[in-house]
Amino acid sequence: MTRQSCLGFMCLVISVAFTTNGRAQIGAASAAAKASPELVGAVSKEIGASPDQAAGAAGALFGVAKSRLKPEEFSQVSSAVPGMDSLLSAAPTGVGSAGAAGALSQLGGSASGLAGAAAAFTKLGLKPELVAKAVPVLISFVTKSGGANVGSLLASVLK
Repeated sequence: MTRQSCLGFMCLVISVAFTTNGRAQIGAASAAAKASPELVGAVSKEIGASPDQAAGAAGALFGVAKSRLKPEEFSQVSSAVPGMDSLLSAAPTGVGSAGAAGALSQLGGSASGLAGAAAAFTKLGLKPELVAKAVPVLISFVTKSGGANVGSLLASVLK
């Protein structure tokens, strides 16, 4: 194989990988929007985003929470949110070296975790400052569906 054809082949492989990942991301966001329509609708309305963007945004923020809460605490939050696995899957991949969830879980401190969420928002085509508008929507939803104690758990790691 010549160098030129090898480079062309690598470009094709990379292009297919990005296209496939992009399609998977869109599919995951659509599934999340269907799995948790009330939450995704509320986030979408508050931040002026499409349902797919809102699902990815919620997933990114729940990824921050998952990385900061003890497993048993996150389980309580997860139980209060229909379609949590779909929402987490809808978070953008490729933020940092380990994907959104991996990158967010490796960050320390609330500021850096929310900075990771801001990077995920940017990847979704949303302004990073919308993180501050999305967080209260998630906390309110979790408080209503899981109770004040569960809402407080989420608030403690997202503020």
